[in-house]
Amino acid sequence: MPRPRHRTSSFRKIHVRLPGGETVVHYEKRRPGPARCAICGRPLSGVPRLRPVELRKLPRTAKRPERPFGGMICHECLEKLIKKSVRTQLIARLQELRRAPTAA
Repeated sequence: MPRPRHRTSSFRKIHVRLPGGETVVHYEKRRPGPARCAICGRPLSGVPRLRPVELRKLPRTAKRPERPFGGMICHECLEKLIKKSVRTQLIARLQELRRAPTAA
């Protein structure tokens, strides 16, 4: 009979065969769902599906991609954000140039 804390579906059963030929059941927490983009909600590539305890053991470069907002938003949303910010900066710069009186 498993311990009361193991009698739940939040643990998964792993059947382990011992050297003596006996099979025992080990219980372990299930893997979490994939990390998702904060904007569109698609699963993020490059972010491992690990429990926080296991994530702490990884080096920083293995935890998330090394790009701006890596591990938070997907590459497509990042591209859209960068393009949008560049466009707004360009428009603001052009408007400044049009407003400024030409010194002739």
